[in-house]
Amino acid sequence: MKKIAIVAGGDSSEHDVSLRSAQGIWSFLNHDKYETYIITIEGTDWKMVQYDGKEYDMTKSWQVDRNDFTVMKDGEKIAFDFAYIIIHGTPGENGILQGYFDLIRMPYSCCGVLAAALTCSKYTCNKYLSTMGIPVAKSILLRKGDSVTTKDAVAQLGLPMFVKPNGGGSSFATFKIQNAEELQPAIAAAFKEATQEVIIESFMKGTEITCGCYTSRDGLRALPVTEVVPKVEFFDYDAKYNGAVEEITPARISDEMTKRVQETTKKIYRYIGAKGIIRVDYIIIDDVPHLLEVNTTPGMTATSFIPQEVRAAGLDISDVMDDVIDFGR
Repeated sequence: MKKIAIVAGGDSSEHDVSLRSAQGIWSFLNHDKYETYIITIEGTDWKMVQYDGKEYDMTKSWQVDRNDFTVMKDGEKIAFDFAYIIIHGTPGENGILQGYFDLIRMPYSCCGVLAAALTCSKYTCNKYLSTMGIPVAKSILLRKGDSVTTKDAVAQLGLPMFVKPNGGGSSFATFKIQNAEELQPAIAAAFKEATQEVIIESFMKGTEITCGCYTSRDGLRALPVTEVVPKVEFFDYDAKYNGAVEEITPARISDEMTKRVQETTKKIYRYIGAKGIIRVDYIIIDDVPHLLEVNTTPGMTATSFIPQEVRAAGLDISDVMDDVIDFGR
């Protein structure tokens, strides 16, 4: 039996979301086929934690030897065959952890260093994909120490607009700016979350959708499209994790638009050199899908978009996990 390490946690505000996704991955894997363990990472504290399929027991843990990613438990050395990275944010979504696994020759579930670093920067990724003909929002990037006047931002992007950490997720420190006087406080709040880079984007009004894609044994497969209908101002943290949203799979769009979105998602998968499962978010404006962002480590709780789309496709999620492991780097 292959020993699978589900690697979760991380150093961002998405730490707890990642732990929930790890529980989802654990439940999706075939335990007759794999020995499954959960590794948590927070700073330099890497440990294997006790998990019984329902809840974590953080009082029972064993340190990871970072020289070779092994664990000593009860006098036995556990060496893993595969790492399923489910850290949202740093260091699992920006290429840092992928570089470590490349160095020690450990196969893993998601894209490599370049694609991870590219997609973790929303601004850079969208600018790159726009050169491939993918429509994106207008945007301004602010690095630490940079500033933009409210007048210039409104002139370039209009109102409303969004302010968010450039490398963040789960809509932490994301603000929809309706009035000009809200902009500078939002930038300051986003920098408290991100510290290094903040992106300001023009508002795109339309139908919000998302589409998963992965490499299967039959080739690249795009999943059914999900329509996202927030019950709040936008698809924020409350909508994502506390039920303030209606998620409709398959989306209420035409078959032609569905195929167009799926083909665009597969193109993006190839353009960035993705591996494993990705999810691409769009806004449909005047029958044209506009890119919001690319998620190379999407949420994987039982109610997340990807499991929903897998079920809608008539697939077994454990078979999808097998494909991710079989085609891992």
